[in-house]
Amino acid sequence: MNKLLVIKIGGNIIDDAHKLSAFLEAFSAIPGRKILVHGGGKLATRMAEQLGIPQQMVDGRRITDAETLKIVTMVYAGYINKNIVAQLQSRQCNAIGVCGADGNAIQGHKRTGGDIDYGFAGDIDRVDPGFFDNLLSRGLSVVVAPITHDNKGQLPNTNADTIAQELAVAMSAAHDTSLVYGFEKNGVLMNAADDNTAITRIDPASYQRLKADRTIFAGMIPKLDNAFAALDKGVKKVIIGKAENLHALIAGHSGTLIINQHE
Repeated sequence: MNKLLVIKIGGNIIDDAHKLSAFLEAFSAIPGRKILVHGGGKLATRMAEQLGIPQQMVDGRRITDAETLKIVTMVYAGYINKNIVAQLQSRQCNAIGVCGADGNAIQGHKRTGGDIDYGFAGDIDRVDPGFFDNLLSRGLSVVVAPITHDNKGQLPNTNADTIAQELAVAMSAAHDTSLVYGFEKNGVLMNAADDNTAITRIDPASYQRLKADRTIFAGMIPKLDNAFAALDKGVKKVIIGKAENLHALIAGHSGTLIINQHE
């Protein structure tokens, strides 16, 4: 099997030109097949404010109404995605930028049910691994924006962590796939206020204990739920840590390694 890295970065990197440049320098130097999934950062919010379009956030998640969807599509699948691709090209890393609608790569649907209507926020139905494998086999690094499509002309705004997880799972049938969640902390922390307290490894049993005593809470829980779901469906390993430490994360010298009970 070919080795494959699926790496996700969020707003803390996207919003900082210096951090983004340094990250892309490190990403470019990684040999072999790799996919980069990026979040949206704050640019869409700033543009919406400038255009007088109110923004609603619930528990850190954007309510994507029809006008906001236009903005996030333009910003995420347009400017941010192509800016990353252009920077990779300047580093001799041949890349192509896509969203879920391109090549029928990632289909989803508008989220329904629940107590909160998130508007045009989406959940994923299927990923086409053949689409991505075709690009990777041509020596291209693939940069994925967090917009999917429902095969009926609608573009749901879709959580980038979930896209990274579903993409890693879909690719794991034919690739030795590792999933890296890069964010602003050194890893999953014992003390949320101390970045030097990263937990080296978490398995399902320790995860339940950490949740029970509220060492892990809030936004870290869905990230870890995604990590364990990926492991259960064939992804070889999941690493969570600071995106700026990319090479150390991949080498196992930094971050938190998420493992299943069979290891």
